[in-house]
Parts: sequence; C-alpha cells; structure tokens
Amino acid sequence: MSEMTFPLPDVGEGLTEAEIVTWHVAAGDTVALNQVICEIETAKSLVELPSPFTGVVSEVLVEVGVTVPVGQPILRVTVDAADADGAPAAGGQHYVAADPQATAAPVDTEETRDVVADTAASVAHENGEAGAVLVGYGTGGAVKSRRRRGGEPLVRSAAVSEGSADAAAAQAGATRTPQQGSHAVIPVADSSPVIAKPPIRKLAKDLGVDMTQIIGSGIAGEVLRDDVVRQASQASLFRNLSTPEVAEAREERIPLKGIRKMTAQAMVTSAFEAPHVSVFTDVDATRTMEFVKRLKSSTDFAGVKVSPLLIFAKAMLWAVRRSPEVNATFTDTEIIRHNFVNLGIAAATPRGLVVPNIKDAQDLSLLDLARAIEQLTITARDGRTQPSDMARGTITITNIGVFGMDFGTPILNPGECGIMAMGTIRQKPWVVDGEVRPRMVTTVGGSFDHRIVDGDVISRFVADVASVLEEPALLLD
Repeated sequence: MSEMTFPLPDVGEGLTEAEIVTWHVAAGDTVALNQVICEIETAKSLVELPSPFTGVVSEVLVEVGVTVPVGQPILRVTVDAADADGAPAAGGQHYVAADPQATAAPVDTEETRDVVADTAASVAHENGEAGAVLVGYGTGGAVKSRRRRGGEPLVRSAAVSEGSADAAAAQAGATRTPQQGSHAVIPVADSSPVIAKPPIRKLAKDLGVDMTQIIGSGIAGEVLRDDVVRQASQASLFRNLSTPEVAEAREERIPLKGIRKMTAQAMVTSAFEAPHVSVFTDVDATRTMEFVKRLKSSTDFAGVKVSPLLIFAKAMLWAVRRSPEVNATFTDTEIIRHNFVNLGIAAATPRGLVVPNIKDAQDLSLLDLARAIEQLTITARDGRTQPSDMARGTITITNIGVFGMDFGTPILNPGECGIMAMGTIRQKPWVVDGEVRPRMVTTVGGSFDHRIVDGDVISRFVADVASVLEEPALLLD
C-alpha cells in the first residue's frame, strides 16, 4: 500500500486560494477515480473536486470553512501499491506520495471507469451534455458517488465485486440487474430521502419549500432546480419570506472572503480608476411588452423563458453595432476596441453578485440569445458558474427592475467601458399624440468610462437602446 497526498489544485483563472465548503468523504471511506470528494468556493465560483485516485481515505487534512492556498495538501488517500508507478495524474497534475520512498498514480481500470454517481449524471442530464471539465483532470468519463453524512453512498457502482453486490442487495432488501451503461440504485434510508445538491437545497430553503414534498425529476429521483421552482409558492430569490428575530449580539463580524471579497476589490478598483459618467432616460416600453407576449405564445419559443431582459439585451447588441466605441477596454498605452461582444449579465445569487457573460453574443439569433440567458441564469443561481464563464466580458447589462426599483447608477465591471441598467416596467401616464394615456414605462441608462467615450457617444448609445425598447421592429434592421 502507498499513501498519496492530494494538494488543492489550480482550477483555472489564476486561483490562489479557496475555501473548503463541503466534504463528501471522510476517513475510512473508499473513493473511486473521479468521484467528487469535496466542494470548494473560489473568489468566483463553487467548484467540485474529483478524486485523482482510487483507494481509501486515510485522513482529511483541512476542515470545512478553512481557506487554503493552492498547493496545500487537503487529503491523504491510501492506494494499492500494485497500482503505484509514479506517473502523473490525468491532465498533467502531479500528486505527492506521503511516503518519500514510494510514489503512485491514479488507476484507470474497468472498475473505476464504471463507477456511477447521481450528482455527475444529474448535471449532465440537466445540461444535456456530457458534463463539465475541471482543469487538470480531463473529462470525467467515470462518474461519482455522493455520500450521505451517515457514510453510505446513495448510488453504488454497477461494477462491484460479486460479494459486495450481494451484500448491497441484501442490505437494500432487493436486487436489480443493471443493463450495460446504467447504474444500480440503492434505496436511501427514510431519515434522508431527498437527493439534491447543496445549491438546490439552499434555493428550496430561500423559497420556503419543503423538499420532502417534491418528487425529483432527475436521475435516481434527484431534485432539480425546476422541481423546486414549480413547488414554490413564491419563486423568487430576491424577496424576504420572513422577518428574522432581533439578534442577541450587538454586532457580528463576517469574514471577508469568496465572492464578497472579490466584489469589494473589483468595485474599489473600478470606482477609483475609471471616471464614471451616467446617462439615463425614460422609455415607453409598451410595444416591448406586447412583443414579449407574442414571443411567449410563439411555438418557436416554446419552453424558453422570454422576458423584457431578452429585448433589452438584443437592443444593447444593436446599439453596440452602431456605437462600437462603448465596447472597449482602456489601458495605459492604448484603447482596445472589441469587434465582438461578450455580453455580461449581472446575476444576484445566494452566494453574491456574479457577472457571467455570453460569448460572441453578437452572432446569436433572438431565440439563441434567449436560451443563452436562461442557461446562464440557471447556472448562476445554482452556484455552478465557472471562472471561465465570467472572464473576458466586454460590456454588461443589469436588470434592477426585478427588485421593483425604478433605476440606479451601476458601477462598471473592471476592464469594460459600459454597463447598462433597466428599471422596473410599470404602468404610468404618458403623452401619446397630445393625449395622456396609460403606458408601460421604464427607465434605462448606465455608467460609462469617460476616458474612452464622451457624452455625445454615450447619449447616442443610450438613445439607441431606448429606441429599440420603444419600437422592437428596429431589430429587423
């Protein structure tokens, strides 16, 4: 036997440290190759770490809630000495043997390739794809097994030894012969009947949903985000469902870490480096609301979320084409004008504000843009936004109307020249052809880097966005 040490890896985008959020294994647990061992929170996202080894956990080196730098050992795993050959792990990652006289490598056997887990399978099922790739590991052809706190895995591998399979069948009180490519599901004890990821449980808690009353639509009965939203009486993350009791302590100290730390640093950098100038205007969005209603009833948009934000985003792309100066980045020696649009969408999540972006949004049709916004929003609220999803943005939009606010002055995302905001759309008196009529009115505008653009460009740009919201037919141009 040989003991291997697993250091915290760099999952990309210049990660220097991360906090251990959840351990899915404990000392004495058997782990398979690519089985998720823990979740970490970086400054940008929540990331699941798969095991690069097959073996038995000998020691968990870092407790939940502790922030550790990249490269610090977080886990020790005992592997079979027959499998140790000193080769690097998948993706070029190297791991260190605890015994300096022995080295080992993760094993890629038929058994480990057949390991099945509910969480990885359900992510692929939700996304309609094979699953995400964690930098340094390669694709997880083998999927993982999540453990409950009691230590018993919810889903076991179909590729188990005959003895262990018989024991599992006896324990469950039933046997099942899995087909090729499928997995055997063992009933879970009644004390914890719900299969769901931590972000989904958090969503259910925020919405006041009893998860035991939900029938999961995912693989092995896993509860998905859509299941929670359907069950919720108030499907909103942005509304206080209850008034908390007055705290006994006169004050509390909250560690500055994760997304809040990153947001604080980014906002200070932006506010004190880029001279902001803000412009806004009121808009008659009645035709936009009518257009949204028609899209919702269209068979082409069946099953796709359509909202005024979609028209706002498309209006932004149209306006950028007419005023490309706003789609730029300032440096000490030059202004870099981007001939593509990576459109950032500010999203409020249970973990804080994130701004993932839609790559090359200028090439998307209205339907494709709607799908991209929907997927981006779901991923963000589920806490699955990856660092690469938030990198290389060129211009951003934010919808403060979802909070019932008429308008605000947003702060630029660092490295970008513009950010546009849209307020709530509400019925107000509006003069039309000399008569006061009730119309659906909103306020749009934004903040811009005055080092890059001047008032004339900014005003034209905002006016173009407003024009599309007043008359969406301009998008046919």
